[in-house]
Amino acid sequence: MQPPRDLARLPKAHLHLHFTGSMRVTTLAEMAAARRLALPQVLLDAHPLQVPGDERGWFRFQRLYDAARACVRGEGDLRRVVDEAAADDAAEGSGRLEIQVDPTSYAPWVGGITPALEIVLDEARAASTRHGLEVGVIVAASRLRHPLDARTLARLAARYAGDGPGEVVGFGLSNDERRGDTAAFAPAFAIARRAGLASVPHGGELLGPAHVAEVLDTLAPDRLGHGIRTAEDPDLLRRAVDAGVAFEVCPSSNVSLGVYWSADDVPLRTLVDAGATVALGADDPLLFRARLVDQYKQARFVHGLPDEAIADLARGSIRASRASSSTKATLLAGVDTWLATPA
Repeated sequence: MQPPRDLARLPKAHLHLHFTGSMRVTTLAEMAAARRLALPQVLLDAHPLQVPGDERGWFRFQRLYDAARACVRGEGDLRRVVDEAAADDAAEGSGRLEIQVDPTSYAPWVGGITPALEIVLDEARAASTRHGLEVGVIVAASRLRHPLDARTLARLAARYAGDGPGEVVGFGLSNDERRGDTAAFAPAFAIARRAGLASVPHGGELLGPAHVAEVLDTLAPDRLGHGIRTAEDPDLLRRAVDAGVAFEVCPSSNVSLGVYWSADDVPLRTLVDAGATVALGADDPLLFRARLVDQYKQARFVHGLPDEAIADLARGSIRASRASSSTKATLLAGVDTWLATPA
């Protein structure tokens, strides 16, 4: 039997990776030690986080994320996180990374949200050259803050809009889907769209099809962060597919956050069989202990997708990215080469 092709050599784009959640465990430990901050042991253990899929489970996840984020202080830390995320993605075959950040979280340490974003963008440019991939940035607002704060972030993102390395490529909305009024964030997304930014809100992870429909109606997403529970409503899934909405599916985090009991339960095949554009993502590997290639391994070994379908997932991620047409063409040609070359 022919050995399987190396998934780390498959060209792909990584479209769902959060800034703090991208950190290496060793980096987090070093940052905490440098600042004499005590960390919950679960952040340093080898096992992935596992919480129930309710508000209490999300609260625990968010507390751990906040503890990790509190260790990132100053320009050097911001640059290190970007650089290491780019290095780790390049090692897994990513030719395009679109990392998501809320500069509000790091503003107190560098003098405001504008310097925080500019540091991240500057390092994204440098890391792109250093590691041989393109790193774009998604600015994300939080559902836990006022929608007016989201408008401020959207205007900031619009100032740095572009599709190249070290530019803002999209505008997102993250945190607990059960919090906040989705429609109230529509003006912020309108600002972002007018600047040419991709609309990439989270939706359809913690809440089901009704929430996905609300996101489609009010935020006009180009991509849905997660969106996996759209699979529960065939008509809604068809609507999203027909509208060209891509799904940023993060199987490991779906299980860690209790959305599904096991990897087998994640309805990846339902989306694929419906003709959806799917871009696999790692979400927060710091907490879920699984990076991008691990998501492709699940597609292969848990969901039984053959290499032809695996290649289609990679193509979907590339096409759904905000990379330039020339970068997309190069990466897509690489996927064809990967598939045509025996293992």
